[in-house]
Amino acid sequence: MLPREIPVRPGLVLPSADLRWRYSRSSGPGGQSVNTSDSRVELSFDVAGSPALSPLMRQRALARLGDRLTDGVLTIAASEQRSQLRNREAALDRLVEVLRVATAPPPRSRRPTRPSRGAVERRLQAKKQRSATKRHRRPPED
Repeated sequence: MLPREIPVRPGLVLPSADLRWRYSRSSGPGGQSVNTSDSRVELSFDVAGSPALSPLMRQRALARLGDRLTDGVLTIAASEQRSQLRNREAALDRLVEVLRVATAPPPRSRRPTRPSRGAVERRLQAKKQRSATKRHRRPPED
């Protein structure tokens, strides 16, 4: 049912053995069956200790997920669905998305550019035009 390897991004595949699952009773939808079935899912992944993450990806993830980690472990809870299977899928999807964002390389730095001469002249011309429009609206001076 659960794949052996979960692809997150190119170069990062999580082995399912690194995931820890916990089940409990949910307070969400399901009527009376909520009181009898363990449909709430908690998925834990040890970011700090997993060999699946390269040192660079681990460093990025720890820095970006600092407030969501407890002793280096990321925990995702899902209880929106009535069935445990769907909650497992939702938790796994969320974990993959969180790790994809957390291990992404930083964006390329902006290369500073200067406005072209034509752009500067157009801007100044527009300012002069606007100034003239406002000057003509004023009452005549004595």
